[in-house]
Amino acid sequence: MVIGIVTAGGSGRRLGGGVPKLEVEVLGRPLLIHTLEAFQLAGSIEQIIVTVPPERLAHWTAARLRQEGIDKAMATVAGGATRQESVYLALEEIPHGVGTVVVHDGARPLVTPELIDAVSVVPGGVDGVITAVAVSDTVKEVESGLVMGTVDRERLIAVQTPQAFPLEVLRKAHRRALKDRFRGTDDAILVERLGGKVMVVEGSRENIKVTFPEDLERARSILIARRGQ
Repeated sequence: MVIGIVTAGGSGRRLGGGVPKLEVEVLGRPLLIHTLEAFQLAGSIEQIIVTVPPERLAHWTAARLRQEGIDKAMATVAGGATRQESVYLALEEIPHGVGTVVVHDGARPLVTPELIDAVSVVPGGVDGVITAVAVSDTVKEVESGLVMGTVDRERLIAVQTPQAFPLEVLRKAHRRALKDRFRGTDDAILVERLGGKVMVVEGSRENIKVTFPEDLERARSILIARRGQ
């Protein structure tokens, strides 16, 4: 079984509008629903757990999501103070025996079912699969406002979600991080620090994270273009 975990705990403060990020609307639909529709359509995903701000838990119930057409909604979970804590809380809700979990940021509403399916099969010999795109900008190391060196971008990637892992591998990694008080920037780093091997598949430059108002406008444009195809 493959279960999707969608984290939707962002405040939306930098977007403006005074509502949680998951409820900011694009083309008449909340960002969260756009994201979940891709998981609903992904053939690999059997169930979905969503983390939401605690104060919005009563509003975004699994029953409510099913009314919105997200039939795979298994549960909604009150998120924690950080994204990492939210994923941990969702993992603790999943029973043993589940094969794979696919973790995705709810603030990436332009993910496609095809991209989700591409990471959902974790090959033998690796402990996770992540999506990423090549870095196109020149990257420099800076200290106290001075350039210390230029990084070889041929070996750099910009990491996205979705990311997929065997359930027990990711659960162990999160529990160890909690014990060690380690905070990572994504789930893959938690697996990496335990010696896990993580494979990369090509992501999409349209799979943007909505953080600022200009991101919202770009998301709107991409969605309109997709509808016109």
